[in-house]
Amino acid sequence: MTTLLLALLGCYAAGIFLPLCLPGRPRIQNVIANGLAGAAGLLGVILSLMGLLSAQPLLLSVPSTLPFLTFAIQIDPLAAFFVLTISLAGLAVSIFALGYLVEYSGRRSMGALGALYNGFLLSMTLVVIADDGFFFLVVWELMSLVSYFLVVTEHEKAEVRYAGFFYLIMMHVGTAFIILTFLIFFQEAGSFSFEAFRHPEQPLPEGMRTFAFLLALIGFGTKAGIVPLHVWLPYAHPAAPSHISALMSGVMIKTAIYALIRVYFDFLGGQFPWWWGFVILVVGAVSALLGVLYALMEHDLKSLLAYHSVENIGIILLGIGAGMIFQAFGLKDFAALGLLAGLYHTINHAMFKALLFLGAGALLSVTHTRNMEEYGGLLRRMPWTGFFFLIGAVSIAALPPTNGFVSEWLVFQTLFLSFHLPALFLKLMLPIAAAMLALTGVLALACFAKAFGISFLAQPRSGHARHAEEVSPAMRIGMAALAGVCVVLGLAPMVVVPWLDRITEPLIGASIQGKVLALDGWALAPVNVEFSSLSTPALALMLAGLAALGLVLAWLFGGRITARYYKTWGCGLNLTPRMEYTAIGFVQPIKRVFSTLYRPTVKLETEFIEESRYFAKRRWFEFHIEPVFQRYLYDPVVAFFSTMADRLRFIQSGSLHLYLTYIFVTLVLLLLIAM
Repeated sequence: MTTLLLALLGCYAAGIFLPLCLPGRPRIQNVIANGLAGAAGLLGVILSLMGLLSAQPLLLSVPSTLPFLTFAIQIDPLAAFFVLTISLAGLAVSIFALGYLVEYSGRRSMGALGALYNGFLLSMTLVVIADDGFFFLVVWELMSLVSYFLVVTEHEKAEVRYAGFFYLIMMHVGTAFIILTFLIFFQEAGSFSFEAFRHPEQPLPEGMRTFAFLLALIGFGTKAGIVPLHVWLPYAHPAAPSHISALMSGVMIKTAIYALIRVYFDFLGGQFPWWWGFVILVVGAVSALLGVLYALMEHDLKSLLAYHSVENIGIILLGIGAGMIFQAFGLKDFAALGLLAGLYHTINHAMFKALLFLGAGALLSVTHTRNMEEYGGLLRRMPWTGFFFLIGAVSIAALPPTNGFVSEWLVFQTLFLSFHLPALFLKLMLPIAAAMLALTGVLALACFAKAFGISFLAQPRSGHARHAEEVSPAMRIGMAALAGVCVVLGLAPMVVVPWLDRITEPLIGASIQGKVLALDGWALAPVNVEFSSLSTPALALMLAGLAALGLVLAWLFGGRITARYYKTWGCGLNLTPRMEYTAIGFVQPIKRVFSTLYRPTVKLETEFIEESRYFAKRRWFEFHIEPVFQRYLYDPVVAFFSTMADRLRFIQSGSLHLYLTYIFVTLVLLLLIAM
């Protein structure tokens, strides 16, 4: 394992430096950067599988000359799982990028892009295997900075610069809370070592434990994109190149899930009051529902996918929050089921969200727009891209027997087991959370019916869509790899659950593999097969059998089928793309139902012909929804600090003597405090 780890780190390091050593050769830089990243991803998959199987975690430690900093690494089952998630996505995205980045050649430095890309993957890997608080903070900040430079790749655009600036501010706000969290552990442990965090010299007082819980939720929740800290996602994810968006949305935000699990179940020993889990449950339910509601109103495909990241982070937190509630009452089997469901959805979302962003990148590369209103008819012109996007769409919509369906079903079952809880309040709240998850699932299905239908079906709505062609083989292979993983994760839960059980067992203290798998592993049961059970392989066979039966019956009784082609009847009118459903029109009923939340603004202007005001020459239609969180939460905060900065501007007078006086007064005050 040590050799594999060093080889993995070496590939990423080579991928950072080698492209920079070959200026003026963009094609070679692209191949080297993404080839080494793909090789590192393959090594990471092997390393993570070995880490999941290993009886003992891999530990490496190299001291540094800087105080408190130790380059400590540990690959235990939890870290190995997230290395697997990062590596699988990184491998597929690297293959896709070989073809996707060709259009950036000549417009951007391929060496810089390749170096930043490898640095991004390296920093995410180091985040989940770091075993020292100081080292973790260093690589966490490195991950944020590298991703910022990738977000502002097209920095000549004002909206991209704003998105990058907004993203950077939010990440540093989150980092400040994370630093405070680790300082609380450091104060009691006397060291930044994660082992010292687990076994401090004296246990944290209850008040400090609660403070650490809240600080970690805000700090890591900012990176994860929980409501109301989600506002940076619809800015940063669309602005970045699509292969980077796939990693940011599919993988990077999951490092926050890793950190929350590490803090709550590892550093705090999995011992907490029930209301901690309830807070996580509420945050998850609200994030899931609001994420999908805002996604429905988007006609920018990448912004739509960004909001769905908020939704799916909420689904993950529903499983984790329910698990924390059961853990607080000593129901370890159910707690393990909730954590297992959350982890299952973590890897599922990483795969299908990366696939969908790659599909969006393929559409962007041929149409040069993210606006779904300018797509249409692309399935005939881009059949492979459409097929892979459809797999991602049905997976994120949790249609059986896909991987999204399996993990969401497990989350549902965890919530439905609330009747085992002794508190009546929680017996009511968990089913309500399940109802919110059900509504979320229905809205997600509607959203991706819109996304796929408006983008791929009907007639082309623009010249770019009309002349679109299928993307390069490398891009198709990258999407095919992720689509294949989605299928495997959906049809083979009997393989996935034992791996996840190796992660949850040391964190919860209970193994549920034998209780979740029924019928020799061919069915899933939420701890008790008498409560409910599900077999996705059998479900897939049944669906395939019904489809085959329909074809056989059509062949036997249909006779000779003669195909006749004619124009679709349209009330005597010739059908044009202007008559098709639009992305805005598709969700008009939902917009009306939730108008209190959306607060829509519709602007319609008409230009009449000169001869008569009864005949319109041209009409303009604009539709906006009010950014509630930004207007009522973030804008007042920004306005407050701007006002304070204006009032304190006199401090910065430009006088060197005054600045020296500030330093002198500060030193005197510090000496007085120290005395």
